[in-house]
Amino acid sequence: MLESLQLSPWLATAVAALFATTLAAIAHRMVAIILRRATTPLPVVQTVVLACIPVMRILLPLIALQLVWQAASDDLPYIGGIRHLNGLAVIGGVCWLLIAAIGGLANGVIAQHPADVEDNLTARRIATQARVLSRTAMTGVVMAGLALMLMTFPGARQVGASLLASAGVVGIVAGIAARPVFSNMIAGLQIALAQPIRIDDVLIVEGEWGRVEEITSTYVVLRIWDERRLIIPLQWFIENPFQNWTRTNSEILGTVFLFADYRLPLDPLRAELQRVLETAPEWDRRVNVLQLTDVTERTIQIRVLVSARSSGLAFDLRCRVREALVTFIQREYPDCLPQVRVPAQGAEAPTRTLAQEPPLKA
Repeated sequence: MLESLQLSPWLATAVAALFATTLAAIAHRMVAIILRRATTPLPVVQTVVLACIPVMRILLPLIALQLVWQAASDDLPYIGGIRHLNGLAVIGGVCWLLIAAIGGLANGVIAQHPADVEDNLTARRIATQARVLSRTAMTGVVMAGLALMLMTFPGARQVGASLLASAGVVGIVAGIAARPVFSNMIAGLQIALAQPIRIDDVLIVEGEWGRVEEITSTYVVLRIWDERRLIIPLQWFIENPFQNWTRTNSEILGTVFLFADYRLPLDPLRAELQRVLETAPEWDRRVNVLQLTDVTERTIQIRVLVSARSSGLAFDLRCRVREALVTFIQREYPDCLPQVRVPAQGAEAPTRTLAQEPPLKA
C-alpha cells in the first residue's frame, strides 16, 4: 500500500482531497437539516439560513480542499498555483455567502411586514430601507472581495490595499471618473435613511404620474400609469423637487371643474353630487364640496372637491362625478349649458348656444 502511494507524489494528496470533500458534503447535509428545524420559530433567521444553504454546499468543500492543499508538501508540482486558485475561490465563496445572507435578511424582514394591506405605509418604509441598504451592503462586499483577491497577487497588493482604504477609494474614483456611480450609492443611503420616496409611492416626476416599482443602488424604476417605465438616477431625487402623493398617507383630494350658464341653480347640483357619492365605492366619506369658484363674461366655473383612499381611486371617482354631473345638467337643465349671447340692434338680445353659433366667414 505504501509503495503504491509513493508512485505518484499527488496520489496521497488526491485521496485526502476526496475524503475531505466527501466529509464536507456530509457535514453540510447534516448541519442544513439541523438549522432548518432549529430556526423554524424564527422566520427571519430561517430565511437567512435558507439563502445560505446552497452557497455553503459549494463553500464547505472549497474550504476543505484549501486545508488539504495547505497541509500538502511544498515540493508537489503546481501546488502553489493550486493553493492560490483555491484561495481565490474561497474568497469568492465567502463573498457569495455574505451576499446571500444579506439578501436573505432583507427578504425576511420584508416578509414580516406584508404590503398587501390597506394601510401599508410602514411596510413600504421597511421594504425601501431593507432593499436599498442590502444592495449597498452587497456592493461593499463585492468591492472588499475584489480587493482581497487583488491582495493575493504580489504585484497588485498595493492596489488591493488602496481599494480598502477610504482615501484610496476617493483617489481611484477620481482616477477612473466613477463619481456618478458613487454619488448614486451615497444618494441611495440618503434615500434609505431620510426616505423621501418608498416602494409603491405615487410620484409626479417630469410631468409623469407613476408608482415606484423598484429602487436599486443606482436608479429608481417608476411604473407609469400606461405601463411605461421611467428610469431615474438616485442622485436626481436628491437634487431636484418632485411630488410625492403618498409621503405620509395615501389619502388624497380630487377636483372636478364644470362650466355652466349663469342660470344653473347650484342646490340641485349639490344634491345630485351627494347622491352620486353615496353610491360610489371610491369615496371615503371625508370631503364633499361643491363651490362656485370663478365667473367669466359667459360662464360660471364650478369646482367639486372629493376625497378617496388613494390616487388611483381618486382618479376613478373624479371621472364618475364628472360624468354624472354633466349628464344631470344635460337632462334636467339643458338650457344651462355654456351659451353665447349675441345682442341684436333694436331688439331683445337673442340667446344662442355654442352649437348654434354660425360659422365664421373667411
